[in-house]
Amino acid sequence: MKTKNKKQDKINIITLGCSKNIVDSEVLYSQLKANDKNVTHESAKDDANIIVINTCGFIDNAKQESIDTILRYAEAKQAGEIDKLYVTGCLSQRYKPDLEKEITDVDEYFGTLHLPQLLKTLGADYKHELIGERLLTTPSHYAYLKISEGCDRPCSFCAIPIMRGKHVSKTFEQLETEVKSLVKNGTKEILMIAQDSTYYGLDIYGDRKLAELMRRISDVEGLEWLRLHYAYPSQFPMDALDVMAERSNICNYIDIPLQHTSDNMLKIMRRGITTKRTQEVVDSIRDKVPGIAIRTTLIAGHPGETEQDFKDLCKFVEHNQFDRLGIFTYSHEDGTHAGTMVDDVPQEVKEERAAIVMEIQQGISAKINQAKIGNTYKVLFDRKENGMWVGRTEFDSPEVDNEVLVDAKKYYAKIGDFANVQIESAEDFDLYGKIV
Repeated sequence: MKTKNKKQDKINIITLGCSKNIVDSEVLYSQLKANDKNVTHESAKDDANIIVINTCGFIDNAKQESIDTILRYAEAKQAGEIDKLYVTGCLSQRYKPDLEKEITDVDEYFGTLHLPQLLKTLGADYKHELIGERLLTTPSHYAYLKISEGCDRPCSFCAIPIMRGKHVSKTFEQLETEVKSLVKNGTKEILMIAQDSTYYGLDIYGDRKLAELMRRISDVEGLEWLRLHYAYPSQFPMDALDVMAERSNICNYIDIPLQHTSDNMLKIMRRGITTKRTQEVVDSIRDKVPGIAIRTTLIAGHPGETEQDFKDLCKFVEHNQFDRLGIFTYSHEDGTHAGTMVDDVPQEVKEERAAIVMEIQQGISAKINQAKIGNTYKVLFDRKENGMWVGRTEFDSPEVDNEVLVDAKKYYAKIGDFANVQIESAEDFDLYGKIV
């Protein structure tokens, strides 16, 4: 007579939010694999009986997406489609008591720093020997490198310090070990991320050490591209630009979230910088690294933003001709300084202002792209989609920036490899070319 075997648990990790969350999920994924757990990341098969949702709690839209995802799996649990549901990440860190009251079908909520406890609940041990190693959820040819956790900045609108705590840098040695492991396993592009990458080293070395870190990482044999994200403009370490200019494998690209540019708003936002100094930083970046692509993000409709503040912002965007730009509408966040202010800009005005800025940027991007026709660029191919090879130049980060498209019927490319592409035509946010 046959006995019925208990089916092995299968864990599926769902990741919401930013690239920092992706790294956290990859660490969890690696730890579970090392414990011989049957684990997947965002499996399309929907056959897991244990779900772990890594949530985002940054702005209203992200919070709502996290809540909707939790509710969807809570319903699946009620219907007997899954056995266990766990929630971790920023939303859980910030709103755990409220979530426990409102969504009771979740088995347990964990904060951003509770990985060992989450692993224990999943029947796994935290393996210290895995520090610096992780399995990627991104395509294997690029990986995010989180150089620090938390943030010490006092920005009025931001709840990150509430959810992630104070700034804590990883050591040079930790990060070098991590990059060497990634490159050994086929990673060609490292995307350096943090809540504030320019603060790197202050807490453990007593000084800003971003330049030295970039130098050390770019020295790793086999690394072809290193890309800098989340560079805070106030007290920007200019020596990082010198390293960028001297190293051929550091992309001529910087992501520097300005958030606003009028003196009035920069003061209200507690950004620690003025309009004049912001302009000086942008000019210095372009002077030190000619041809650099600058990406920035802005906020429309923060409390206190007047029509004149917005006009000043538009003027700054038009003057500086940023290569890449994104803009968010302000989201009122409990526990932040701005959360104590009156949210005095109507939602429709926020959205209208954001649309105006993006219309300006669309024209800028179109002009910049048209100027690239006839030029040849080194392109890293990320995927094949709708009969096209889709890749990026050194001036573009995955998911958020422009892409280069090549007809797959006419040309052969390999995902994860580089090729030289001559640009033949351009749209507002995409380039089209041929492999040469």
